[in-house]
Amino acid sequence: MRECEHCGRSIVRKNAQARFCSDKCRNYARLAKLKNPLPNEMTTANRWVRYSDAVRKIPLTVWGEAASSTNSATWAPYSEAKNSKVGVGLGFVLGYGIGCIDLDHCLEHGKPIAAATAYLTKYAGHYIEVSPSGDGLHIWGHAEEAPGSKRTIGGLNVERYSTGRYITVTGNVYQRGTLLPL
Repeated sequence: MRECEHCGRSIVRKNAQARFCSDKCRNYARLAKLKNPLPNEMTTANRWVRYSDAVRKIPLTVWGEAASSTNSATWAPYSEAKNSKVGVGLGFVLGYGIGCIDLDHCLEHGKPIAAATAYLTKYAGHYIEVSPSGDGLHIWGHAEEAPGSKRTIGGLNVERYSTGRYITVTGNVYQRGTLLPL
């Protein structure tokens, strides 16, 4: 049995593609997505921290103490982290199947450089946001836990992480999407 993506009620329709039980639920889901573009898999995970400042980016708990990317006792639900006034922004602790590709210095005046444009073609449909610096991108997706890596691909600095780290989250959408395999 299928369930409405917004309210969770059973969907009984002839259309096998229906994702919502009513027009009202479809509209509420659309409005919610506009207010919070982050993928649901991230906002429902209890893997959120705050960070200290734009330069050092030290992870902090929602109550202002040092957080750790390997100690779940220092993480919080999205709503608590979002509403906390500690530090300057949000961070997501990678793992549990969620990873991130960090492309540094790949935007000029808000547009991707040629190497980034070529690289991004592999990530259609992924949730991608602009990093806090304003000149980088974070590509979010599903990834098996593995050691991080740093490579240069076609002149582009590509960092890939899936565990033991946290990544800043801006909500500054470059490309709306979902978490797909990285």
